[in-house]
Amino acid sequence: MSTTKPIAAIIGVGPGNGTALARQFSAAGYAVALLARSLDHTGPLAKELGDAVAIVCDASVPDSVAAAFTQIKTELGDTDTLIYNAGPGTWATIEEASAQDFERNWQVNALGLFVATQQVLAGMKQRGGGNILIVGATASRRGNARTVAFAPAKAAQRSLAEGLARHLWPSGIHVALVIIDGVVDLPRSRKNMPDKPDSFFVKPEALAKNVLWLAQQDRSAWTFEMEARPFGENW
Repeated sequence: MSTTKPIAAIIGVGPGNGTALARQFSAAGYAVALLARSLDHTGPLAKELGDAVAIVCDASVPDSVAAAFTQIKTELGDTDTLIYNAGPGTWATIEEASAQDFERNWQVNALGLFVATQQVLAGMKQRGGGNILIVGATASRRGNARTVAFAPAKAAQRSLAEGLARHLWPSGIHVALVIIDGVVDLPRSRKNMPDKPDSFFVKPEALAKNVLWLAQQDRSAWTFEMEARPFGENW
């Protein structure tokens, strides 16, 4: 299935931000590639959206990322917008976290972004434009007792994003980072925080609108780093 639509590849499509991003970009006229470790969620979502493909991809494994983008190119074409939403975290102190936790956090948050970017660059440079949009976290700016595995990985991701932006902007490739400061509205978040009002949570649909806005910015006024937090967040 090839398409004449612009193509958005979304890495990390779960029931929260990833799904909202897929729906937002699909509604804006994109064909979307939905990348996740299994097809349990993305398979039905691809059928719902129509001009979409669901692809198995483990962001922590370079060969898996490369294979996923080969499939995207075969089934849809070259990626116009890469959205990197993979980024699970380990919440543990130095006594509780393992070396494997630390490595896994870095692999998913930083290595996966590195490899995915390499996969889309040739096409973007040939066309003279594209977007690489990354969903980050405030953990990239500060360490905490229970983020000894997660925060260094997010810091590496943010540093990588800045390096990519400085190198690729002159080629017409917009690299931007969205720093989420808050708790994303997910069923598990609601279960763990039953006393919190709706206004406490980051709405995935609202975040997705911000990411689409970044993809549509005029080149004369690009944004590198955007913060997204609920209006009542203590910061």
